[in-house]
Amino acid sequence: MDAQGRGRADDFDPADQWVFDPNTGTYELRLDPADAPAPGPAGPGAPAPGRGSGPAGPEGGRGARKSGSGTGQNGSGGGGPRQNGDTRELPAQRDRRAGSRSATGGTPPSRRKPKPKKSAKKKALYWTSGALGFVLVAGCGGAFYLYQQLNGNISKVDVGKENPAVKDGPVNILIIGTDARSGKGNEGYGDAGSVGHADTTILMHVSKDRSNATALSIPRDMITDIPDCPTKKNGTTKTIPGERNVRFNTSLGQEDRDPGCTWRTVEKMTGLSIDHFMMADFNAVKELSEAVDGVEVCAAKPIDDPKSHLHLPAGKSVVKGEQALAFVRTRHSVGTGSDLSRIKLQQQFIGSMIRKMKSGDTLTSVPKLYDLAQAATKALTVDTGIGSAGKLVDLAKDLSRVDIKNITFATVPVLDNPKDRATVVLDEAKAAPLFQMIRADHSLSKTDGKDEKKDKGTSDDKQVPKAPADKVRVDVSNGGGPIGAAQETVDWLQNSKAAKLSTNAGNAPTKLAATRLEYAPNQADQAATLADWMGLPKSALKKTTADAGPKVPMKLILGKDFQGPGKSIEAPTKTPDGVQNVNADDKNICAK
Repeated sequence: MDAQGRGRADDFDPADQWVFDPNTGTYELRLDPADAPAPGPAGPGAPAPGRGSGPAGPEGGRGARKSGSGTGQNGSGGGGPRQNGDTRELPAQRDRRAGSRSATGGTPPSRRKPKPKKSAKKKALYWTSGALGFVLVAGCGGAFYLYQQLNGNISKVDVGKENPAVKDGPVNILIIGTDARSGKGNEGYGDAGSVGHADTTILMHVSKDRSNATALSIPRDMITDIPDCPTKKNGTTKTIPGERNVRFNTSLGQEDRDPGCTWRTVEKMTGLSIDHFMMADFNAVKELSEAVDGVEVCAAKPIDDPKSHLHLPAGKSVVKGEQALAFVRTRHSVGTGSDLSRIKLQQQFIGSMIRKMKSGDTLTSVPKLYDLAQAATKALTVDTGIGSAGKLVDLAKDLSRVDIKNITFATVPVLDNPKDRATVVLDEAKAAPLFQMIRADHSLSKTDGKDEKKDKGTSDDKQVPKAPADKVRVDVSNGGGPIGAAQETVDWLQNSKAAKLSTNAGNAPTKLAATRLEYAPNQADQAATLADWMGLPKSALKKTTADAGPKVPMKLILGKDFQGPGKSIEAPTKTPDGVQNVNADDKNICAK
């Protein structure tokens, strides 16, 4: 590593760029000696403050490392002894932190006041992720701002959407685990002929107020529709035709589909607007579990799966590396032996990983955080909106307010497919209210202690005057409701509400999970009237950026949640019965 490209020596630990500031109780990055206060007399014999008190190693760094800890670029420290003949002066921040003993053994008086000791909790990099809800992002939260090096680790895909890394409203992040065998370390896993399908998919919804999060697992073998998908390759955009009634996992890889195709498939299915995606391969589980020195898992009975090569006794075990990967891939020796049983193992593993990364021994270990940041960024392929270490850190800091006890794992409810026992189909009766609940930003957590707020809008919405019925101009189209829903709604508006400027616009170009009302800023009064008539929640209202012409109508698109004209589309505030869900902070979950 070139120490941020500033021409520094190759033989010092990147973690030494972080200096503890006693005034703030946190670490600060010092890339340039000019950034630091004037150093006192120092030498190579004393330990660096905040990095342990063991015997000093070469160049005044930490004491001797444990065998196997690594001293190269990929090791936990990244430093090492100086090369033969290297007489370059040490970086100023290293000299400043080396202690008070001189090279000749003297002990000159220090010109600086001794730094007060801080508790391990205060020394922690307070913004180190974890609470985002998925381990890949959690690792990026401890990225130490080594942007140049970490940026080189991250792969990006332009999916045609570039959203800001941080925003004020709810955040939806699509997390994809691919079964591709390409890439170092992946040769022995997955289907030898796989083009890299969406083997594991989790939609992470983080609430607007960052008080809770829902991690929704999507079964890979669920039959669904994949929409047309524009993809970019070598500067050329190509639209891949959609397909109906195919496995969800073919939304990636099949027909050269990229993560943007999975993105659009999930949006169409759930009615949620996705902000970002993150994709990783088999190596992610191995490297991240190694970086935190193992993850605790539990099995209600011994597991002996010859296909995944997982062998675990009953009770709790700590897994990492190959064994961790085997745990999240096994299914034949647990539950029903299906992918749904494997999803429960993955949820248990991720919850335990989050707890481990938020534990004190991880948060207060600079080398461990460095390893975690390296492993996370190397594992990631992301959209361009978060395609740098800096943006990933910003995202992790923003979402780290979510308490782990308010993170809930759930699975999209499905039924056996009567036409094909190897696949499943969406359980509409349970899925519709679940998706509606998430769209309304209602928590699935039972432990947040907060009263659910009705999604009726803000006080600002109530101040908008309502337009009279004869001024409400709207085109109604059917985007997922029952046959004839658009005409039924127009008849109701004209005959029951005297809204004579309502018209039937036929079928919408695409199906929507949720009913939507699109209106311009200068149509806010009309939208307020129509939303009140139709019982539309705030989440159904989509305001455009530009004003509309005097005779341009609003657009009301009836989605799958449409119950009939005038019937309130109200999201439930409790998890629908029969929807599998567990809390990320539950330490007593065991695979059965």
